[in-house]
Amino acid sequence: MYFVPDDTQICGYYECQECGERFLDVKVAPSIVCPYCGEEVDMELGPDEDIPEIKEDAKLLKVIEGEEIERMDGLLSLARTGGDFNWI
Repeated sequence: MYFVPDDTQICGYYECQECGERFLDVKVAPSIVCPYCGEEVDMELGPDEDIPEIKEDAKLLKVIEGEEIERMDGLLSLARTGGDFNWI
């Protein structure tokens, strides 16, 4: 699979409010950090550095379970590759 590992039983379908990307993720939460435009916070900070703000811009649209995961993963993969079937 393109977005989630094989044999995934439940995942979240997200849309980023900042960049507009839609993606699947094995994490299921109301909002997460976007893997395309968001930055993971580096917790190893020096004494003079401020803690950066975590922006969870990707909002959960739907929880996907079972066989629907493979179908949705395939559709998102086709959209990302521009409809090129040769990778399948």
